[in-house]
Amino acid sequence: MHFEIAYKWVIFLLPLPLLLYWLLPAMRRRRASLIAPFFERAATVSGQRPKRNAWISRRNILGWISLFLCWICLLGAASSPRYVGQPAKKTKTVRSFLIAADISFSMAQTDWVMDGKRMTRWQAVKYVMKDFIKERKSDQIGLVMFGTHAYLQAPLTTDLETINWLLDETEVGMAGQMTSIGEAIAFSIKVFKEDTVKQKVMLLLTDGIDAGKEILPLDAAQAARKDSITIYTLGIGQAKGSGGYDLDEKTLRDIAYVTGGKYFNAMNEGQMKQVYAELNKMQPVEYEEESYKPVTLLYMYPLAAAIGLGLLFHFLNGIINLFRRRA
Repeated sequence: MHFEIAYKWVIFLLPLPLLLYWLLPAMRRRRASLIAPFFERAATVSGQRPKRNAWISRRNILGWISLFLCWICLLGAASSPRYVGQPAKKTKTVRSFLIAADISFSMAQTDWVMDGKRMTRWQAVKYVMKDFIKERKSDQIGLVMFGTHAYLQAPLTTDLETINWLLDETEVGMAGQMTSIGEAIAFSIKVFKEDTVKQKVMLLLTDGIDAGKEILPLDAAQAARKDSITIYTLGIGQAKGSGGYDLDEKTLRDIAYVTGGKYFNAMNEGQMKQVYAELNKMQPVEYEEESYKPVTLLYMYPLAAAIGLGLLFHFLNGIINLFRRRA
């Protein structure tokens, strides 16, 4: 924030009262006078020549100083002094970001440790995903949950607090016990078609292998590519058949490759946070600078000073006149 004067040209009006004093004629006042019948005789006896009556007011130095200071304060108010802040930046909605998360029964396994506490895979995913969602301020976020079938948990919206709340309300098994990756992608394509934002990104998150029978994951990925949808895939846990996971990394890599995305793998909290950090770098939040600058006007201070000086002058002038009359 910095101080500036909006109308600097006002300073050229500073000598205006002096110019008016020099150029305009003196103000004339008519006053009542005493008519004496012996005026002519008195003038003859005194030997003086009668002249027109002229009354000149005494110069009031205090009044001149007060008026000039008031004029300076009024010019200060007219120049519009202000504090101007830096141009504000607001997030610009540039993409639709759909998170398709696996909530099949395998996500209920309690084999993850977060902050020293053992929890289910789904609880761990939600724990880290909330921070990721909070950072996506330039995106419309939507949630698609899938198991045996896919359903829309949250439509695409910029209300990230609501997204996090709906994420909290999601529990394992709400979409069935199987893992239908192909159906999840196909359903997500339908969600994207209802949206007008051109840039479309999807994060597919699962810990298992596709068990769907109707739509193959790669066929759905091909359809997503035709609709210009980029899919990032995130495999939860270890490779296929180890440590209680049945993760099909090859299919997830192929889905990401076909759509121009990337495959990630996370086996613990630290790796998952790294995945989300890398996603933030690859799909950064974008801002646009507003032309509006926050302005705090200060004209009221010199204006108040002008009023205060005027009142002070009249107060002091009244006291001086009062003492003169008593004297």
